[in-house]
Amino acid sequence: MPSLSRRRLLATAAAASLAAVRPSPAVEPWRRKGAFFSGLSLTSYSLRPLMKWWSGKQTGGRLDLFGFLDYCAELGLEAAELTSYFFAAPVERGEINRLKRHAALLGLDISAGAVANDFGHPPESDETRRQMESFRTWIDHFADLGAPAVRVFASKSPPAGATAEQIEAHVIANLQTALEHAEKRGVMLGLENHDFAKDIDRLLRILGGIDSDWLGVTWDSANLATVADPYAELARIAPYAITAQIKVTTKVNGEKQPADFGRLVGILRAAAYRGYLVLEYEEDEDPLVAIPRHIGRLRDVLRA
Repeated sequence: MPSLSRRRLLATAAAASLAAVRPSPAVEPWRRKGAFFSGLSLTSYSLRPLMKWWSGKQTGGRLDLFGFLDYCAELGLEAAELTSYFFAAPVERGEINRLKRHAALLGLDISAGAVANDFGHPPESDETRRQMESFRTWIDHFADLGAPAVRVFASKSPPAGATAEQIEAHVIANLQTALEHAEKRGVMLGLENHDFAKDIDRLLRILGGIDSDWLGVTWDSANLATVADPYAELARIAPYAITAQIKVTTKVNGEKQPADFGRLVGILRAAAYRGYLVLEYEEDEDPLVAIPRHIGRLRDVLRA
């Protein structure tokens, strides 16, 4: 069957069978021979109170992405994750090239990129056309930077009045379209367990409607629906992870608790995860004080 026909069939089937609780995903777990951590990375979102730009507007912050890369190198990290929010506007190709050169001279890999997107609107809508145009632009930027993967969302602000089943069907159809451009640029997409996809059953249903070798999961250790055992839920999606973000807290039955770094890393090891471990710091303590301490804790766990 031609791949396009199969994609349409899968999208139609997904919309018709969303009542199933845990179907076998079409996106298969990665078959990897043993876990391997490439090193530690930090996402620029961790320093958002200090960043100079936010979605194309200057904030009064003092840190640009060049300074962020310098900070990652000072911490002794092996990589950095860049978020689209913090690029200077307008984004120029020369700026992308200079960032790539700067990272290379510092000995840093670009472990991944992250974009803001919402794929929960109908595929034929003006909003989806706008979202796709922005998405393709950022995929091109991150491909030029050499990022192997880009974090994407399912839906942050779905259309009013849409049912969960309709939103899931929209996400599946729009992701399938988005993946065509990502594949052309050699960039994998990591669907994060975030907002509409915090529910792990829902995230797996979305994966179940996708026909692509270029989609995996951006495994976020804290973004989950209210559950009694967040670690068990994270273990379900670890085999699909292409990037892994570690936060310093998690929630048990909705109550915030310190994250068990050893247990989180153990889940990734058991799933034969291979790649960078990315710290995403979101707490109230000064990030310049807290981040070095948590990086040290993560290094100790990786050495154990």
